[in-house]
Amino acid sequence: MMCVAGMVLALIGIPAEAEDGILTLDACRQMAITKNKTLDQQRAKLEMAGYDRRIAAANFFPKVTATGMYQHTGGEFSLVDEEKIPDIKGESARLQAEYNARVDDLMALISAHPVMGAFVQSDPKAREIVERLTAAEANSAIAGVGERVDAAIDETIHPDLSDIYVGVLSVQQPLFVGGKIIASNKMAKYAEDLARYEYDGNYDEVLINVDQAYWQVVSVANKKKLAESYSELLHKMKDNVDIAVREGVATEADALTVRVRANEADMALTKATNGLVLARMLLCKQIGIPLDSSFTLADEALDAVPLPEEEQFKTMEDIWASRSETKRLDLARKIYHEKTNIARADMLPTVALTANYLVSNPNMNHGFRNDFGQNWAAGVMVSVPIFHGTEALQKTRKAKAEERIYQNKYDDACEMIEMQVTQLRQQRKEAYDRVEMAQNDLASADENLRIAMAGYEAGVVDVNTTLGAQTAWLKAHSECIDAGIELQLNSSRLKAALGNYTSDIEIKEK
Repeated sequence: MMCVAGMVLALIGIPAEAEDGILTLDACRQMAITKNKTLDQQRAKLEMAGYDRRIAAANFFPKVTATGMYQHTGGEFSLVDEEKIPDIKGESARLQAEYNARVDDLMALISAHPVMGAFVQSDPKAREIVERLTAAEANSAIAGVGERVDAAIDETIHPDLSDIYVGVLSVQQPLFVGGKIIASNKMAKYAEDLARYEYDGNYDEVLINVDQAYWQVVSVANKKKLAESYSELLHKMKDNVDIAVREGVATEADALTVRVRANEADMALTKATNGLVLARMLLCKQIGIPLDSSFTLADEALDAVPLPEEEQFKTMEDIWASRSETKRLDLARKIYHEKTNIARADMLPTVALTANYLVSNPNMNHGFRNDFGQNWAAGVMVSVPIFHGTEALQKTRKAKAEERIYQNKYDDACEMIEMQVTQLRQQRKEAYDRVEMAQNDLASADENLRIAMAGYEAGVVDVNTTLGAQTAWLKAHSECIDAGIELQLNSSRLKAALGNYTSDIEIKEK
């Protein structure tokens, strides 16, 4: 049986500590915290705020960027205007022609003077000079130089840029940006804390709603048991009155009166039964399990609603420091203070260290030769704002005004919290007094009912008096239950007002 019960409870989502089918208030709270959609959204927002804080911290580090590019181009590039380039080949041809003419004149002169011709033929060196001057390679050497020079110029002014490869590695390290990076990191940390305290506010609200639903079930369950006892008591009395009518010691009016009260008790029991079903469904919704789940609350079986533990006294300063509302407003004020610093930073100069490493093909270091070349550069960049229409000044003043607004909201919230705590403490004292008076009335009603029933059975107390004692007994029990439930709910609200609920999320200092 226990194994089957455990499987059923696991299917409906009840935690392992409630495998006996009994849910405690702490178990209900834990289930609500785990399955509440609003809290899950707040956890996601808190996670996002943590990422924003890390993003802001990244601005302290240098930014390293690598860029690569390939580009294929069509057409021919010319680095200079070709019309302005002298015709080296034509000039060399003209020079070659003049050279050939001088050589021809020299040879004609030698041929016209036999003495000179004989000298050239007899002198080896003279003969070697003449042979060199008339050689074919000498005749075309000057023209070849022009052609080679023209080819070199053409290759230089028409580099091959059809395929371009470029790679750049860039490093930028901010040195001074007017305090903007520090202010941004503080803002990001405050925003993360703000998300945490927003979560705490929803966390408190979820717990209060669970407490209210839990004690509502306990209240209706106890009133159902009370209605059952009252109905059983009246039906027993109805049977006795019917016997008395038959024996002639009671009237039909007495019997009719008792029947009416018995019917009213049955109706009250029906309402309590239906109310308990609805109260359980509401609790199921709060803790995130199917609405038709079957369970029993730990406090349902108790004879009386237990008294809550007394909260430790806290000064208003400690309460303000514990409440999520004041924490959020204080953080909002700090955020706008940092916004003021960021706006002011826009009016200050910025200094950054830059470095670049470049690889390119064609090689710009060697006349756009088709191979890879490299180069690097490093320096300091300074930017000084001079005039931007007083934009930064107006932003600074706006942020200061917003900071002042949240300071006023913070002060107002402190006053409201003080009023709330004072009221709840007074209500708590009144609730304790009501419980004490209800318990005294209950003791008197129990004793009065005992005497009335004994007198009725002895025949010395009439029906109306007995019914009055039963009604007083029912009212005393009902008020005792209501007083205990009100004290528990007041305790839950006061605990939240004092900031005593401990969140299940802690922000680790990083």
